[in-house]
Amino acid sequence: MNSDSDLSIAGDILDVQHLLRPARPHPSTVAEFVGLARSLAADRDSWAPLVRYDTTTRWYHRLRTGPGYEVWLLSWVPGQGSGRHDHGPSSGVLTVLEGELTEHTARGPLTLGPGAQRVFAPGYVHEAVNDSLQPAVSLHIYFPGLTEMPMHSARCSPVAETSVPA
Repeated sequence: MNSDSDLSIAGDILDVQHLLRPARPHPSTVAEFVGLARSLAADRDSWAPLVRYDTTTRWYHRLRTGPGYEVWLLSWVPGQGSGRHDHGPSSGVLTVLEGELTEHTARGPLTLGPGAQRVFAPGYVHEAVNDSLQPAVSLHIYFPGLTEMPMHSARCSPVAETSVPA
């Protein structure tokens, strides 16, 4: 069985809205981290003034930390991408706040518009790219906090390491 994450076994938590709980001050489950991402996304006044666009490199800003997790805000001008990578021992939630990103995985590309969310487990290999003609903004929650981000070649073998969130 070809599996990108544990979601292939458990199903997509985002498809069962009744299981999603409101964000707690200190989330501890996947559903609670998804809820935190949604509540932060809805609070545009807290993140929109912080966004910057950089044509030379992806811009990112650590928005918040909590017990065992961190939240990052990223901007993407057209053409910018993360490169193929995983997040080491971290799980995560990616939420598109503005614009559109394309997520590339072994299963193929998936276009993510505003409000779209992806949940991933440790070892999940993907690449996010702004293939559109407009800038994009995304929110990323990592638990535990991001300590490594191994980069992968097209064949998904690790080639280098960096700690830039994606």
